Amino acid sequence: MTRIALIHALSHSVAPVNAAFARDWPEAERMNLLDDSLSADLARGGRGLDAAMHERFQRLAQYAVDTGAQGILFTCSAFGPCIEAVAQRHAGIPVLKPNEAMIEEAMQGPQGRLGLIATFAATLVSMPPEFPPGTALEAVLAEGALDALNAGDTERHDALIAAQAAVLRERGCTRVALAQFSMARARGACEQASGLPVLTTVDSAVRALRFRTRQAAA
Repeated sequence: MTRIALIHALSHSVAPVNAAFARDWPEAERMNLLDDSLSADLARGGRGLDAAMHERFQRLAQYAVDTGAQGILFTCSAFGPCIEAVAQRHAGIPVLKPNEAMIEEAMQGPQGRLGLIATFAATLVSMPPEFPPGTALEAVLAEGALDALNAGDTERHDALIAAQAAVLRERGCTRVALAQFSMARARGACEQASGLPVLTTVDSAVRALRFRTRQAAA
């Protein structure tokens, strides 16, 4: 059985990705590592992705590898450079950033301006540079949505994100991408509000990790 480590910086990411695995790759054995201080420290520290933050990611990854993980999926999109460094150190197994599979799928789909919605402001700093140069990208923050989710108000969380999807349609976007795993629950509301195709990091990541893990084992 293939063992996959899911490393989370937000507790809200745990349920969506585990649900996607249960639906699309149920035979995978999942282990969940949560350090919800990562996002809090990044938001208030003012130091960005410094050496200390990189070292924390290396330690989390090494722990996963030591327990037998054959693939690692990070589920918080604000830490791209840290995850890239982990992937370099553990080149023998698939190590995925949460958004890289979705970006690949977005580039293969309908062309035109891509709308990107986040609920965590740091994601809008780290994620846009991961798109290919020249990508027509319209990035927006669904202000208040993460606070609503933290307070348990999932209806308001979804509504705030869906409202931004409608804004992106008015700005000429041809499709919408939800930047964080915790946002996947709002996919249906976004589709209804915008009438556009909506990509989620969750579904794309599970598909990609399943494919790459099988390739690595072949």
